[in-house]
Amino acid sequence: MNKQQGFSLVMAIFILVVLSLLGGYMVKLSAVQHATSVYVLQGARAYQAARAGVERASAIISAGGGCAGVTTPSSLSFTDIDGFTVKMTCNSQVFSEGAMTLVVYKISALSEFGLYSSANYISRSIEVSIVN
Repeated sequence: MNKQQGFSLVMAIFILVVLSLLGGYMVKLSAVQHATSVYVLQGARAYQAARAGVERASAIISAGGGCAGVTTPSSLSFTDIDGFTVKMTCNSQVFSEGAMTLVVYKISALSEFGLYSSANYISRSIEVSIVN
């Protein structure tokens, strides 16, 4: 009698189980890589939105608007990158150095996407000091 009958069936089932586990792992790894690339892209967009807020605030200050012109709109929104808002704050301080009087402006821009409690929340903050 041949006692090895059915061994190829057990080996085939074992190989199918191992291959299906490996395939499931590859699908999960691909999904994680895709989500990571989306978060990196959103982070770059949030940084650029915050940078745009700082640039806008520095242009207002350079034109003589002061901090009141920077904080007048409560937030800045964009049409090209939906969902991002930028909140800008400005503080000024006057310093005297010899015969010169300098005004130092501290500008903060906080860019946010989504709600803080959600899984897709992204934020970037930039602070800049300008001497005028």
